Amino acid sequence: MSAEGITKQNKASAAASTHSGLPLSLTFLLASAAGLAVAALYYSQPMLGVLGADIGASTQAVGLLPTLTQLGYALGILFLAPLGDRHDRRRIILAKAAILCAALLLAAVSPSLTSLLAASLVIGLAATMAQDIVPAAATLAPETHRGKIVGTVMTGLLLGILLSRVVSGFVAEHWGWRAMFAVAAASIALVGLAAWRQLPRFQPTTQLPYLALLKSLGSLWKQHAALRRATWAQGLLSIGFSAFWSTLAVMLHGEPFHLGAAAAGAFGLAGAAGALAAPVAGRIADRYGAPLVTRLGAGLVFIFFAAMALAPLMGSGAQLGLLVVCAIGFDLGIQASLIAHQTIIYGIDANARSRLNAVLFTGMFIGMAIGSALAALLFAEFGWMAVTVLATTSALWALILRLRG
Repeated sequence: MSAEGITKQNKASAAASTHSGLPLSLTFLLASAAGLAVAALYYSQPMLGVLGADIGASTQAVGLLPTLTQLGYALGILFLAPLGDRHDRRRIILAKAAILCAALLLAAVSPSLTSLLAASLVIGLAATMAQDIVPAAATLAPETHRGKIVGTVMTGLLLGILLSRVVSGFVAEHWGWRAMFAVAAASIALVGLAAWRQLPRFQPTTQLPYLALLKSLGSLWKQHAALRRATWAQGLLSIGFSAFWSTLAVMLHGEPFHLGAAAAGAFGLAGAAGALAAPVAGRIADRYGAPLVTRLGAGLVFIFFAAMALAPLMGSGAQLGLLVVCAIGFDLGIQASLIAHQTIIYGIDANARSRLNAVLFTGMFIGMAIGSALAALLFAEFGWMAVTVLATTSALWALILRLRG
């Protein structure tokens, strides 16, 4: 049965509990699956200080872990996510869940940094199941409630990004970094089982062969200026986002804070406060237009990254308070911009949502990989203030791009 047929049955069933036309259980599954899948990209970040000391790797070497994970995610979005328009998304989601579970288990038992780096790359590739789930939600949702349902699923995804740091920091502090990867593998196994039981099959929206499907990404890029602008802007914002989160744990581990992985992970709670505002950003975009939300979001990111330059003028306690406030502010801006950019691109072509999503998120995670790599180098050579300058500059360029647009 097609996804459209499933949606009509859901709407017609008066007995079923629904969330704007979808069963609540299915909406919860989509949101939690997206969140747990994308969380796999970020578990390592608060653990870098502990992990590096345990396996005897330098700060610069362990900085490659989030870089390879995010690079793998970008490559997976580019080369695997477009398959959602060509094949049944249910099968794709189940296959990626199995691979992701295996890669996380490999990370948990890795004897060296080399095998951990290889596992990180595969984790990034397979975690792109999150980018199959979001278009699946858009397909299953009734048109009149599509924005709300996609926003709910994206909230799950964004909370997965941010709360992953809280969980991994706590688990690493008490049971070690290997335990965190093992717990993550178990969570993906449960998600895969639930998806196998609840997800309907999806009818392909194109019959293009694989190479033609990939080639069409270039055609979409050339044809739609709105897609190019959204991708460049979100990619620039992601540089600062990743630079902050990938170096935060190492910075807090040293002078003057001497804080452990749990403290670094707890900063994810601050970011989660920003992510919870994502549905509000979607409603504002529906009412006043997505371009306005992208400008407001980029402006917030620039302001709060720039505010972190005040940290050297404060004591250590005040610095921590400033970091918390700035994490809330810039995460709110980044997530608002992401929701608005998705609203823009999903309106371009309903038959190419997986490919349009692939282009946007490829740019976004290339930006994250660049941010992680540059931040590791800058922090090692010049310290935390250089990371702040990088984040502020990239946000300023994104704001200029949106204002010109």
